[in-house]
Amino acid sequence: MNKPTPIFFILCFLAALSTSKAGTPGTEPVKEYRYLQQVKQLTHDGDSGEAYFSWDDQKLIFQSNRGGYECDKIWTMNLDGSSKKMISPNKGAHTCSFYFPGNKEVVFVSTSHFEEKCPRRKKQVTKGQYVWPLYPYDIYSANIDGSNLQRITSNSKYDAEPIISHDGKKIVFGSQREKDFDIYIMNRDGSNVRRLTDRLGYDGGPWFSPDSKKIVWRAWHPNTEEEIRQWKDSMENDYIRSAPLDIWVMNSDGSQKVRLTQNGATNWSPSWHPDGLRIIFSSNMDDWKEKISKYGHNYELYLINIDGTGSNV
Repeated sequence: MNKPTPIFFILCFLAALSTSKAGTPGTEPVKEYRYLQQVKQLTHDGDSGEAYFSWDDQKLIFQSNRGGYECDKIWTMNLDGSSKKMISPNKGAHTCSFYFPGNKEVVFVSTSHFEEKCPRRKKQVTKGQYVWPLYPYDIYSANIDGSNLQRITSNSKYDAEPIISHDGKKIVFGSQREKDFDIYIMNRDGSNVRRLTDRLGYDGGPWFSPDSKKIVWRAWHPNTEEEIRQWKDSMENDYIRSAPLDIWVMNSDGSQKVRLTQNGATNWSPSWHPDGLRIIFSSNMDDWKEKISKYGHNYELYLINIDGTGSNV
């Protein structure tokens, strides 16, 4: 097996980053493609997202409702977009897929253990604000062709966002299992589940460092009585509403938690640079809308050191 390569999973942003970004008045637009070039669209049918590289960088695994499905299934394809193959069950919703080291097995989350063809959509609880429904996913493993499907968590609430350690022995994931949304770690077979975060609020999107000794994640913790009330309501009714998110780093045993950002923006989708000393993430920190006193919807990619210094677009 080749040396594992960190998976920079924000493929959905590539097309946007290849366009020009307006500069300040009186200046020339800044060309964002100085970093990302030769952008190629790989999927054209349905909605597709969350594409991750195999450990030998030869394939991608992703979720899509291509083929006319009502909710997402898990697919693999070659790097040029060829040989697309569905490897998940054709019943239920699926997301958060990832390769085990060795590229012979995969992990993903699914609602296929229910009779419903697709999960019922949650009632919209807010208007004019993005709401993320939390379906009762469980985590599964399977061979690369979808055979030998194994359910490795069994929980009535949301279990998802699994990422495999570089030795293939541990899985870190996000879960709603204890009436909050926290990060957990377990053995690859689902045994020895341990909770790593316990602060009230959202802690999710965990990702192992290249040496698997640290974990980066995104978080929002309510402070006011109103924020706490809204958060408890969202956990009771299985949804998350949009909120500012910050990037955090901790040791893989949950110790030495360090907050890297504190800017009021939505800092999203953190992963690791191959050197293990920097974090790549997406943020709307440079899209402040003065008229509405809020951050907008334009996201860029940034690098930041694991001590919180040196943030660069």
